[in-house]
Amino acid sequence: MQISSRFTIGIHVFACMEIFGNDHKITSDFLAASINVNPVIIRKILSQLKNAGLIEVARGTGGTKAARPIEEITFYDVYLAVDLLEEGELFHFHENPNPACPVGKNIHTALDDKLLRIQGAMENEMKKYTIADVVKDIKKRL
Repeated sequence: MQISSRFTIGIHVFACMEIFGNDHKITSDFLAASINVNPVIIRKILSQLKNAGLIEVARGTGGTKAARPIEEITFYDVYLAVDLLEEGELFHFHENPNPACPVGKNIHTALDDKLLRIQGAMENEMKKYTIADVVKDIKKRL
């Protein structure tokens, strides 16, 4: 199981907007060059970030910017925007464990609460980090 690369691309998008926003128009083509992916992928992620209220996209002239201060945008916000969870759950359980098997019959009961706690711990950790933390670390290296 892996979290989709859309999450790290979303973080990358915000870092580019902050680092380059004063000197460049931040378009899907500009972002695609930095991220090294097809602009179509960037446009999809930009759409998801916009729908979540995290970015603003200028009509006509183009370009994107954060919809609120980057100190207020957490990894969790980006994760929710771009990594749509299936029914709100990070872990996808196999569909039909064998009810005639003692393990198959009890696997959900044994795992469900543990998986929910693991997901909750990860999500709580994501809430501790912001886009500003990433930008600060990048600027240290420039």
